[in-house]
Amino acid sequence: FFNSLKDFIKSQSIQIVMKKQTLREIAKKRIDILFEEAKKISIKSPVLSKRYLSLANKIAQKVNLTLKKDQKRKFCHYCYSYFIPNKNVRVRLKNKKVVYYCLSCKKFTKFPYIKEKLSKKVK
Repeated sequence: FFNSLKDFIKSQSIQIVMKKQTLREIAKKRIDILFEEAKKISIKSPVLSKRYLSLANKIAQKVNLTLKKDQKRKFCHYCYSYFIPNKNVRVRLKNKKVVYYCLSCKKFTKFPYIKEKLSKKVK
């Protein structure tokens, strides 16, 4: 009885892991699609663009995904507006950091750029 029960539990845990992996793959695809759509529509309808980005963020949180590095830098983490340089964001270099200043909500987002410089030097 215990052998069959152990086999049953193993099969169930494998199925759960497979479901999580497929959910993550689907979530990654959906997030990419939402970012593309937000980019396309950001000039015409900023409100819809914000909605797409907030949905992408919610999907990532639901399946415990971190957004890609380039995706994180494309929107404001406070108001979810898609960054368009010289339209709704001001980009500055300050103290070895890239500072994004959102013009719609007046908040700052800072990203280090030392690692990127080092990786370019190595290559």
